[in-house]
Amino acid sequence: MTRTSKILFTIHFSLFTLFSSALFPQKVALVLSGGGAKGAAHIGVIRALEEQQVPIDYVVGTSIGAIVGALYAIGYTPDEMELLMNSEEFSRWSAGVIEDKYRYYFRNDDPNASWFSLDFNPKKKLTTALPTNLINPYEIDFEFMRLLAPASAACGYNFDNLMIPFRCVVADIDSTKPLVMSRGNLSTAVRGSMSIPLIFNPLQYDGKLLFDGGMYNNFPANVAQEDFHPDVIIGSRVAQRYAKADPDDVVSQLMTMLMERQSDTITYPNSVMIVPSIPKINLLDFTQTDILADSGYIAAMAMIPEIRKLIRDSLSASDLLRKRTTFKGKEPKLVFDSIIVKGLSKAQTQYLQKVLKHSNETVTINELKKSYFRFIDEGFAKTIFPVARYNPETGYYDLYLDVQKAPNFNVQFGGNLSLGTSNEGFVQLRYRYLWNHAFRVLANGYFGRFYNSVKAEARIDFTSKLPSYLELYYTYNSYNYFKNTIYFFDDLTPSYIKQWESFTSLSGGIPITNKGKLNIGLINAITSSDYYQSNDFSRLDTADQTKFNFFSPRVCFELNSLNRKQYANAGARLRLTFSYMNGREVLIPGSQSVNKSEHTQFHEWLEIRAFYDNYFETIGPLKLGFFGEICITSQPLFLNYTSTMMYAPVFQPLPEMQTLFLPQFRATNYLAGGLKAILKIYKNLEFRTEGYIFQPYQQILQNPADYTPFYGPILSDRSYILAATVVYNTFLGPLSAGISYYDRLQEPFTFNLNFGYIIFNRSALP
Repeated sequence: MTRTSKILFTIHFSLFTLFSSALFPQKVALVLSGGGAKGAAHIGVIRALEEQQVPIDYVVGTSIGAIVGALYAIGYTPDEMELLMNSEEFSRWSAGVIEDKYRYYFRNDDPNASWFSLDFNPKKKLTTALPTNLINPYEIDFEFMRLLAPASAACGYNFDNLMIPFRCVVADIDSTKPLVMSRGNLSTAVRGSMSIPLIFNPLQYDGKLLFDGGMYNNFPANVAQEDFHPDVIIGSRVAQRYAKADPDDVVSQLMTMLMERQSDTITYPNSVMIVPSIPKINLLDFTQTDILADSGYIAAMAMIPEIRKLIRDSLSASDLLRKRTTFKGKEPKLVFDSIIVKGLSKAQTQYLQKVLKHSNETVTINELKKSYFRFIDEGFAKTIFPVARYNPETGYYDLYLDVQKAPNFNVQFGGNLSLGTSNEGFVQLRYRYLWNHAFRVLANGYFGRFYNSVKAEARIDFTSKLPSYLELYYTYNSYNYFKNTIYFFDDLTPSYIKQWESFTSLSGGIPITNKGKLNIGLINAITSSDYYQSNDFSRLDTADQTKFNFFSPRVCFELNSLNRKQYANAGARLRLTFSYMNGREVLIPGSQSVNKSEHTQFHEWLEIRAFYDNYFETIGPLKLGFFGEICITSQPLFLNYTSTMMYAPVFQPLPEMQTLFLPQFRATNYLAGGLKAILKIYKNLEFRTEGYIFQPYQQILQNPADYTPFYGPILSDRSYILAATVVYNTFLGPLSAGISYYDRLQEPFTFNLNFGYIIFNRSALP
């Protein structure tokens, strides 16, 4: 060949290569493995490829790789993905924690002493009542629908028409094979692929039960090859198969049993494997997303020379931006006009539709979310999976809800174990029924040495834009302070006091924001107290008895965002009660009474009472709080000192004070308050110190000659409370040990050791 011929051949070959590249560009597939939170490293890999203008024509992912791959396929940038995955919201979704503003105090039962709760169906096996997942998927399911539904509509529910064609691998456990999702709803595919066994509940789809795709194909390079036939495959692998179980990690043991051993290499000839160096982290710990993304970026940049040996094409940042903008411009706005429910009866479906839409023609995604989580908060859904499907004829989305109704029955067990006398057992049975309205009935009981109680309640909820409820309940409470005499240190105080009350309440209420409610009710009560007015009595003596029967209309406004029902360390609670009391006191004298005649006296008074509990300041591991209470009444004195004190309002900022009869913290009018400091020692271990001042307007005093009551000087006396407690909050309840100081006792210090809750049924008194 002559020199001229060689030059012409070189020119022709170069022109042919350029022409071929223009007509037949290389196709590159990106394969993203599973691996839990480690998958955040995939973001850094994508960032490096984009910076180096390496084109990505196809994406295939499993589990976390499916999440990252789907977001990238619909147009998310690496920065947007990292911002999302590193956010507090994403960590909350992955942990199954519903955002606080979507929890509705209005729906809550009164706090009780339960340690654990179990829904069950008496017609089914007990094993069906056991949870199938450790993490609540409600919010992540809803948010994936919100994030992915517009892109699903834009691609016509064909994953080949996304900004980047995409494949998602899930596990079909019925056939024990991987299932490759290429069509349908994108959120369904991604949610199925991330259903880690025992962590997230499986997803039902087209008659199949879908689990995490990593069970059968954690690194789906073969899917990229078979579905897309690319010229080059780039793999990002963030986790190896579960090769050996950790003897100290039950999750790793379960994963080893459930996951098949698979190849995590690429057999395709034109391929590059990127393996980021990843620190050991928990499966769902997304707090290190930025670190993981950096590790993926570093690993990918190190492999760019190898990648460029195989890939000659480039995709500029401007072309990529144009591609994203074009695809996102096709996405219809997420507005719903119809709701289709599967799994509920006709009446229940109508109830849910009314909760979500009310009488509106359409509802936006933000409006829907508030109502959606209000329904979830009612507890009628065991599982609920939302799918948004665009209807081109209406221009709106149809919302499909696949609901598995929770069992109607719920049982709770709990109580308190103590070295003192406040040992309690607690059990509650509740029945919930959903039809055109939500209805529930419950019965509970407390059983112990000091306190015994039974309660029966029925409640119906009415759904509207402003929900409301009506409830009727009966309660019997019995308190035996005589059996709690280890706490009576002042011999001048009577040590024999037994009190019981039986009352019925009818009330109704409406929510005030998501953390509050306004309740209006009427109580009719019968109460009785047996007591000696001194400690000088024998077995032959008979006790004095006071009966006080009354009715009381009242209005209560309450806001509550405390994070625990006992020993809270965050949030606030405000309770304001207006009451009118009208009743008849009957005194039946005992053998030691000076006056042996039975006496009757009518009483009526108004009462305004408010308390405020707030944890307001954090200084490192130290949390500060405030508790204040005020009571203003026109309550008169009763026929003797002891009965007056028993029906007087009481200040009880410490849990154990509910089991004590401490006259120095009872008064008809008072102002009280104090500060709390909670030091976090380690995770759920805290050290709490509290101090309070109780200032009565006038102290109630006793005439020693005839035991009649009278008022002392205005603002003349006050009492103090100090407490130091170590609390460990277990998954069942608090374990606490502490010492308390109560002013004006001969032996003012008490020691307490408890496991559980000192929480009782509501009293008839305000």
